[in-house]
Amino acid sequence: MNAVLDAFWRSLVYCLHPKVMLWSLLPLVLMVGVTAGLGYFYLDGLLAWVTQLLESMDWLQMMWSWLESVGAGKLKTVLVPLIVILMLTPLVLVGCLFVVATLMAPMIVQLVAKRRFPTLEKAAGASYFASVGWAAMSTIAALLALVLSMPLWLVPPLVLILPPLIWGWLTYRVMAFDALADHASAEERREIFKRHRWWLLGMGVVTGYMGAAPSLVWSLGFMAVALAPFLVPLSIWLYTLIFAFSSLWFSHYGLSALQSLRAQRSPDTATTQMPLVVDTVDMELL
Repeated sequence: MNAVLDAFWRSLVYCLHPKVMLWSLLPLVLMVGVTAGLGYFYLDGLLAWVTQLLESMDWLQMMWSWLESVGAGKLKTVLVPLIVILMLTPLVLVGCLFVVATLMAPMIVQLVAKRRFPTLEKAAGASYFASVGWAAMSTIAALLALVLSMPLWLVPPLVLILPPLIWGWLTYRVMAFDALADHASAEERREIFKRHRWWLLGMGVVTGYMGAAPSLVWSLGFMAVALAPFLVPLSIWLYTLIFAFSSLWFSHYGLSALQSLRAQRSPDTATTQMPLVVDTVDMELL
């Protein structure tokens, strides 16, 4: 537990590093560009499909008639865009995680390794394309789990449990792998996953709940539709920062676990593997 908390507060400090803040702009620009492009080509069709779906429900037609009778019929035109935004939010979240994992995480791991673990040797780990493939397969599995679990979201407690658990599993799979890809061999990576599985999964679940926080901006309801051009980039940037933090958290924890594993296996080399800055945070970050 101490190792998890130690990695947590170190990651908070590292989030203030100018490089981390600068790197967070790359996924932001990319995701905003992709979202705007897809919206330009497909948003009208999606809005029409949702409108048609709502109009096919008899009980909704009765509700629309009642709203019109009390002078609130215009709510129908605002509800459709809000539903579309809520439908697309999980896809944007997964997209942000994938972009951060493939573009930002390798640089974050290098930053942590250079400052806190300068003597930790690199092993014949996974290649960049192996990391991308791992992230892609994990993302597909998470999206499938989301789709299959959606009917269960109608049960009030489960909607607060299942999505964060899925995000947590995905974050744990992707970020833990990236944190160890360069420095750990395949055997070392498997051993760390085995020894620390529940701690890593717990970190992922915490990150999953943190990842749900930006979605609260849509709790503004109908006002959120009018502010969408501002709220969408803001949400994407918040997602990016949260996943950047999770990458830092898993990097600190994973590399520390790797260092401890090697020290246990080779006690004579423990002093050479232990960097002088292991118990202090590099205040030059600020």
